[in-house]
Amino acid sequence: MAAERERVVGYLPQDRPPFGALVSLGFQHVLTMFPATVLVAILTGFDVGVTLFASGLATIVAVVGSRGRIPLYYGGSFAYIAPVQSVAQTWGLAVAQVGVVATGVLNAICGWLIQRAGKARLDRVLPPAVTGAVAIVIGIALAKTAMDMASKNWGIALLTLVLTILFSVYLQGRGLLGMLPVLLGAACGYVVAAATGHVDFTPVLEAPWFALPRFQLPAFTAPGAWQAILAIAPIAIATIPESTAHLYQISLYIDRLAEEKRQRPLRIKNLIGLNLILDGLADIVHGMLGASSGTNYGENNSLMAITRNYSTAVLIAAGAIAMILGFFSKLSALVGTLPEFVTGGLAIYLFGVIGMQGIALMMSERVNLFDPRQLAIGAVILVVGLGGNAFEGGNIPIWGMKLPAIATAAVAGILLNLIFVAFDRNRAAGQDAGVAEPAPSPAGGDD
Repeated sequence: MAAERERVVGYLPQDRPPFGALVSLGFQHVLTMFPATVLVAILTGFDVGVTLFASGLATIVAVVGSRGRIPLYYGGSFAYIAPVQSVAQTWGLAVAQVGVVATGVLNAICGWLIQRAGKARLDRVLPPAVTGAVAIVIGIALAKTAMDMASKNWGIALLTLVLTILFSVYLQGRGLLGMLPVLLGAACGYVVAAATGHVDFTPVLEAPWFALPRFQLPAFTAPGAWQAILAIAPIAIATIPESTAHLYQISLYIDRLAEEKRQRPLRIKNLIGLNLILDGLADIVHGMLGASSGTNYGENNSLMAITRNYSTAVLIAAGAIAMILGFFSKLSALVGTLPEFVTGGLAIYLFGVIGMQGIALMMSERVNLFDPRQLAIGAVILVVGLGGNAFEGGNIPIWGMKLPAIATAAVAGILLNLIFVAFDRNRAAGQDAGVAEPAPSPAGGDD
């Protein structure tokens, strides 16, 4: 049995790879989160060095806070870009940080309430039909972003994509190399891009070796602080279902690996309350240092699913590398020279895996899509989320407002599910009182 366990390649959260693997696997996580996290910093106006440092520190805080049980990476969230931009343009970045900190507090409160209420009650509000569909929307809504990046140079982007897929499929089970398909694919794409003159090393030459990130505290007492809270914090409506979906997805894959290793399933999906508290702490770290609101990254979840590496020690290493990058300007500049089209080739794969994980989640939880209730919930989330994302900025124009598509889709699915729960409860009460009612349709996997 011991020999059989050794043949199963992959790291569970409690596993600690050798030092060389720890560093390389950690760097692969950083490479995966780097484009989105840096782009959020650029679009919101926050310092890139601070953002990298904060993402690394937030990841380490979350991993330690979970006592090494939850393997998630925390970076800047696209869901908050529009409100943060609006507040920053009106009152400044320090005031926007107040809203970021408030987002963290709101997440933490929601997590505490869920811990008190229990996961069973949460599943009544966020069943797999909702979380799975939200995960699909998150992945597929990013498809246009991936294609836009790849379109800068289709040849090298597609070469990067194909090589990364081939590495992930045919190197799996072959030691450390089998766990580095994204890093290997990015390296191949980068070499080809550099050889064909598509890499500009000027930023690396001009960057100082070291530079102190521009940390700044939030302006809690400045004019506009309350407006910042009201504008930014409610976007947690989008990131709470997103974070829940990410945790459920990664729990599914971790338990599958544990089963193959003949170990007990870890069922980290039961830690959803703690996960949201840690999400909140991560946002508070971002806001206190001078970065935008964050979330745990589906891209890094995809990376873990592809490589079967769920080691939290690797995530701590990734966090440490990101923090160093915040100070080590030349290394940060070097990673920044990775062409957008190479990242686009990687993103086509990684974003697609996010969506596929949502499907896997619903399959694993046996969501009954022949039940019209479950079908309706998924259908509304998909159309509102994906259709709404097609509007400018991913915001749905309705009644003079602009509602963020993913958040609106999540809320629509949650409300629709609650309507069904209320009707089913009333129907059950009526039956208990002896009132004749038609039999309910077969329940989904979450009822």
